[in-house]
Amino acid sequence: MLLLAHRGASADAPENTLEAFAEAARQGADGVELDAMLCGSGEVVVCHDERLERLARLPWEVRLTPWWKLQRADVGSPLGFAPARIPLLEEVLEALPPQFLVNIELKCERADDGGLAEQVARLVRRRGLAGRVVISSFNPLCLFRLAAAAPELRRGLLIDPDKSWAMQAYGVSPLVSSHSVHPFHEACTPERVAAWRAAGMSVAAWTVDDPQRAHVLERMGVSYLITNRPGAVRQALHPAA
Repeated sequence: MLLLAHRGASADAPENTLEAFAEAARQGADGVELDAMLCGSGEVVVCHDERLERLARLPWEVRLTPWWKLQRADVGSPLGFAPARIPLLEEVLEALPPQFLVNIELKCERADDGGLAEQVARLVRRRGLAGRVVISSFNPLCLFRLAAAAPELRRGLLIDPDKSWAMQAYGVSPLVSSHSVHPFHEACTPERVAAWRAAGMSVAAWTVDDPQRAHVLERMGVSYLITNRPGAVRQALHPAA
């Protein structure tokens, strides 16, 4: 089971920043999970929230704010860390260790993603990272567009715990997922994980910081564990490693 640092090692550094991804590497993660969205001037930035009230105490909406302005936002101090900034996806991919697996979540709740899926596909292709990247989204339309733009890239549907499990897991996921399915960890059962694996799907469970739950999921056969604390979870799972 590979450990992916959720928005980087976000328990110990400001989420979705270069600092958090560097900390994930320091803690021995196998890779990272991060959030990608378009900003107002068209660049792909790494950020989870559509608006920056929580992250920067600013009323800015990312998709309407140009990159030059977003660079002024401090997304570290409001979370209790040193000042930090929102990075471009290309910056992050450049900075990550060459062996890291990268789970890029496409963040877009609208039917029209503004070209997000296509831009991410072009970037991954240009950097030759298809073998290291898994692209996920709660929005199946993003994954449809990704499949059309770059069918070779690995895709996985994120399953929303607030929506119908059966519709997502058994109706939508087989249509858009080529590599993995991404359920909330509490939705994982031995039967479900076994069925997904029998169908050729990897399972990426989120978000798990409790070592006992991590042990359970590893025994189930979960492929990727997404955690805010990769160092602590690795030490708990494999103390001698």
